[in-house]
Amino acid sequence: MASRDNYRFLQIVDAITSINQKVNLLGVVVEISIPKQSKGTDCFCAVKIIDESYSSPGISVNVFAENMEKLPHVESAGDIIQLSQVVMRTRGREVYALFSKQFSSFALFEGKYGTNFTPYQASQNFRPRDQDTKFIMGLRKWSVDHQLDRGTNESLSLENIRVGERLNLMCKVLHACEVTENEWMIFVWDGTDTPPVTIQTKLEDELKNPIPLQLESFPLSREILCTFPAVGTVLRIIADQGNERLGLHLLKSGRWVNFVNVVCELHAGLWRGLLMPFTKLRYLPNEDPFVLQSQRS
Repeated sequence: MASRDNYRFLQIVDAITSINQKVNLLGVVVEISIPKQSKGTDCFCAVKIIDESYSSPGISVNVFAENMEKLPHVESAGDIIQLSQVVMRTRGREVYALFSKQFSSFALFEGKYGTNFTPYQASQNFRPRDQDTKFIMGLRKWSVDHQLDRGTNESLSLENIRVGERLNLMCKVLHACEVTENEWMIFVWDGTDTPPVTIQTKLEDELKNPIPLQLESFPLSREILCTFPAVGTVLRIIADQGNERLGLHLLKSGRWVNFVNVVCELHAGLWRGLLMPFTKLRYLPNEDPFVLQSQRS
């Protein structure tokens, strides 16, 4: 890939030594945290990026904005993000980039399969430059031969989930809705059935307190239920993050995703997933082999 020195882009390997300096970066998005309300008035998400100089483990870019709509909305893992005037910081041994809503800017571009050099999302203060094209083209070319790391744990189907462990789940988002005030539930599916559950109960207990057929307080509408597949388990996933406000309303129904580090448990005789503070999200591109295989099945 062409040198970026003459155009003030820093490769990540150089940026991590530029502590407390403003830098411009161009990277491939590996994963993104679920947007949430920060402890102050801002909204926050973390975007993990890599480039050819630092393909593992990558660095995190902590992004703050006035609202969730202004945060980066990455369409697929492997897309390219251009960052201007982010500040390199340290927290313990970790080096990260800090995106300031006052002076930083970003733009998102399609990844290795893309042919367009117009960003599909950009911050209001982003200013495109003709010279950017060659760097985006170079990063796309590198991405073709680079396989994104799927995380430290093997991605599982729903039929292989286990209680209490951090798991990576590849599945399709069928629906997301607010089931009670500020409590959201995600309905996901991959065509397989979750492991069978043995329920120890007495008949007289069952008559007084019957085991629920659903975890949500009120059933989904018939219109929504009719869109769910007839084969395979639909798993409910909820947030286990206290009173934090998460941007689950931004989840894209119909997309295949990889939930990184989600925890599963049995509740009232039914399987459910828990989004933890350390859970990350990766939208899978339509060309992903797992997606193609699932659609053929």
